[in-house]
Amino acid sequence: IDTAWKHCHRLTAMCVVLLCFLLVIAITVLWIKFNILNEEYSQIQTSYKNLTKERDQLQTSNNNLTKERYQLQTSNNNLTIERDQLQKERDGYLRTLCNMDKVRCFNSSLYFISAENKSWPESRQDCKNKGADLMIINSKKEQEFITKQLKGGHAWIGLSDRNTEGEWKWVDGTPLTPG
Repeated sequence: IDTAWKHCHRLTAMCVVLLCFLLVIAITVLWIKFNILNEEYSQIQTSYKNLTKERDQLQTSNNNLTKERYQLQTSNNNLTIERDQLQKERDGYLRTLCNMDKVRCFNSSLYFISAENKSWPESRQDCKNKGADLMIINSKKEQEFITKQLKGGHAWIGLSDRNTEGEWKWVDGTPLTPG
């Protein structure tokens, strides 16, 4: 019996040691898993805080941009109203000027036709003294309009080859284009 008891006691002791060993392994594995999950939780918390902060910043930015858009729309509306008023004023001035003697209108441009006979440089200087310049003809229709206004007479236009012989340029520096 004594040997059987020792054998049983040894088997029990080995089982208890084995169970203790397995328990230590299980606790170690659970502790490692707990630490990993705790670290992941901390990272998720940090990420959540960062995303919340970023969301709040984006919301603030969105609010600021919404205000700015509203201000720009208001400014645009005010500028549109001002532009329309200025166009009405300009149209009124154009009508008044176009009804004056020696002034002709075409496509929002004014043409002063002088009766004085002057050279090209004198005519250009006279225009500059009046805050203008010799005319630049931009289209066939404009050329036809000018020809009709001159009624067979002559006038200086803002075209010359003074800088380079044979190289014709308008007074604003653009070259003459055929057509």
